[in-house]
Amino acid sequence: MVGVIAGVLGLVLGVVALVKVSNANKRLDEHQPKIDLVDGIKTTADAANDAATKAARDTAAVRQNLAQVAKDASDYMGALRADVDKIKEDMKKPAPSAAKGSSGPVVAGPGEYVIKGGDTFAKIARAQGVSLGDLQAVNAGVNPSKLAVGQKIKLPKK
Repeated sequence: MVGVIAGVLGLVLGVVALVKVSNANKRLDEHQPKIDLVDGIKTTADAANDAATKAARDTAAVRQNLAQVAKDASDYMGALRADVDKIKEDMKKPAPSAAKGSSGPVVAGPGEYVIKGGDTFAKIARAQGVSLGDLQAVNAGVNPSKLAVGQKIKLPKK
């Protein structure tokens, strides 16, 4: 009899446990969409964290590159400033002149002509095979009636 009671009790407990497990499975099924949603949010958060970390590294690299570019530009502007200052100083010095005891004769460079005694714009234009108007146009700041021996003038392209 004790064995039957124990068997019945075991059977009742087994049925109760089966009902509880069944209820737990139903609840788990009810919560599965929420669990899936949380998993999706975690995946999105992990991807956003990875993107933020990469953006921070990229920003640091851009800042470093920008600092180097600013330094290079500053160095270049300093060199340009020194060049401009040198040019200004050179412009303050009087230009060498053949008439004032120069160390040698004035030599014409490409596209230039050195005035000799008796030269006029008309003579120079004929000798060089260019028109008088073109010669005057490229030497707009030169007074043709005040040409000095050793003075350089520009020649127009033929």
